[in-house]
Amino acid sequence: MTRILFLCVANSARSQMAEGLCRHLLGPAASVRSAGSAPSTVNPFAIEVMAELGIDISSQISKSVAGIDPDGVDLVITLCAEEVCPVFPGRVRRLHWPVADPAGADPALDREAMRARFRVARDAIRERLMTLRDGF
Repeated sequence: MTRILFLCVANSARSQMAEGLCRHLLGPAASVRSAGSAPSTVNPFAIEVMAELGIDISSQISKSVAGIDPDGVDLVITLCAEEVCPVFPGRVRRLHWPVADPAGADPALDREAMRARFRVARDAIRERLMTLRDGF
């Protein structure tokens, strides 16, 4: 079983969606977690757009990368685009999938525009995970 860790800054959107998608796509072939360098709370838009695919991430919580034991991880996937990704120590396989943060504050965006941003991020992550799954 491969132990995968998804990282971004707040562990509120991209890495949370990646965690849920990966569990859904890889099932028991992987142990999946996510974390961030400045954890906050899971973004309601992330929960909403994942539910559109029938994936429930409402019970997931934001976690700090500082609390993750490097010996319990085989693969780290960072999802930061414009911001500085968290640093994860240890000798692990690393992939970087730059995905723009859909939660970026823009007061001009209405709820549907925010959902659209989250769908774009979700679908980009899902596409990469499907490619990764094919390699398992």
